[in-house]
Amino acid sequence: MGLTSVSLYLTILMLLAEDSSTQNTTSCGVAPLNTRIVGGSGAPSGSWPWQVSMHYTGSHVCGGTLIHQQWVLTAAHCILSSDTTKWTLYMGRQNQSTPNPNEQSRNVTAIIIHPNYNNTLFNNDITLMRLSSPVNFTDYIRPICLASATSAFYNATNCWVTGWGNTGKDVPLPAPQTLQQAKVPIIGSRECTCDYLLEGNNIITAQMICAGTKGKGTCQGDSGGPLQCQQGSVWVQAGITSFGVPCATGVPEAYARVSVFQTWIMQNVNKSSIGFVTYSSSGNDTDLNFVCPNITLSSNNITPKVPSHSTQTTPFQTSSSFLVLLFLFLSTLIL
Repeated sequence: MGLTSVSLYLTILMLLAEDSSTQNTTSCGVAPLNTRIVGGSGAPSGSWPWQVSMHYTGSHVCGGTLIHQQWVLTAAHCILSSDTTKWTLYMGRQNQSTPNPNEQSRNVTAIIIHPNYNNTLFNNDITLMRLSSPVNFTDYIRPICLASATSAFYNATNCWVTGWGNTGKDVPLPAPQTLQQAKVPIIGSRECTCDYLLEGNNIITAQMICAGTKGKGTCQGDSGGPLQCQQGSVWVQAGITSFGVPCATGVPEAYARVSVFQTWIMQNVNKSSIGFVTYSSSGNDTDLNFVCPNITLSSNNITPKVPSHSTQTTPFQTSSSFLVLLFLFLSTLIL
């Protein structure tokens, strides 16, 4: 092999190596610094590199997830205003009240709320936000994979929730307001529907997935953040924090089911490459045989009612509480 051929061969190898490195750097669902996880505690820095802190007029109001260098996924009910100038999104943030050397911030140039979002029942509770410029991926800032349309999350699958929300009903996260994490089990749709029916609500739809247990779950301020499940070495987002019975009282929280929105997401990200992964639960889905005590679960009891609360912060709850009271008042008149 001549010198020219050797040089060309080495150049090709270098380009291939560089391309491989780029793919590894930008691949979704990989958290290089997530080597130790403890439920219900502060998350070590870099554990959840896709976690986003959404600030509205300077204050944290919701979480979100980075799904691409220029796109963030969050809940529709988090959008207090469609005025993009009022929003700043922080990636790589660990604490809310102390400096974060690994963070990057961006403004927002577009907010795309699902056209069928119901702002009282929280169905289709999903929104895309376009960043003003691409972020630079690091060990602390990376995109998460999204559950594809063919994904299956069986009852009792262990996943994780993260956010800067309250640690209990009306109990704010203490300084320095470190990103929190908790391990929660998936609760099947039949069991979850039963739990909400017994609470006097019936709002669990096919666009939702439930998770949580008593003492562990999401609360006000966690909205828009991820319900994430690990498959091998890859993290897959199963849900977007939406609403519940405040907070982690034993009734599961409800999340927007990411997998049913695959087509909608791809139609709205301007041909950006988004990492969708099929999550496959092992074993049998015990929810299929779940029997709700004293209630027959059928298509006849899918008449939605207003949920007990959203996991948003005060600005949203102030407006939604009026709707809840109005609904309850009208219900008494009808009955």
